[in-house]
Amino acid sequence: MPFKVSYESTPNPHSLKFRVDSKICEEIIEITDRTQAQRSPLALKILGFPWAKSVFLGENFVTVTKEDWLEWDMIRDPLLELIQDHFNKGEKALLPKQPEREQKNQADSEEVKKIKEVLETDIQPAVAMDGGYIEFVSYENGIVYLSLQGACSGCPSSTLTLKQGIESRLKQFVPEIKEVMEV
Repeated sequence: MPFKVSYESTPNPHSLKFRVDSKICEEIIEITDRTQAQRSPLALKILGFPWAKSVFLGENFVTVTKEDWLEWDMIRDPLLELIQDHFNKGEKALLPKQPEREQKNQADSEEVKKIKEVLETDIQPAVAMDGGYIEFVSYENGIVYLSLQGACSGCPSSTLTLKQGIESRLKQFVPEIKEVMEV
């Protein structure tokens, strides 16, 4: 059965989310240059265009961020066709990762465990709907450091989302949090 791809806008005017009707990826990854794209045949194709800034792969979507000198109406439909053709030819979004050491930290504090849980269960689903991803970086001295990826990266409303949405939600579960900052 052929893959069906549709697109939708995101809060970031430079990012467009291409929703695929099937699961395309086992992991979530943002790719910002051709060196990182070696694991992703799809990202390698997209980043070959001079207007392409980054490709974010989710479980069933691809968020593409473009440079600001080109409008979406020029590239949206051809990009949709490229993505749809890629999957309909049986090509992968992401190749398997080479074996490396496990990065799960069993020594996480209770606060960090709770922060990660809230991010994963409460915040990620909402952010993914807009074609983005929030990655936990660290928690030090009451400050949570997060990396904004996909459509969230460079989005005009990301500061508002970070402070009024994510920070307030995390403080509900971990009152020790003083602030949430982007890295």
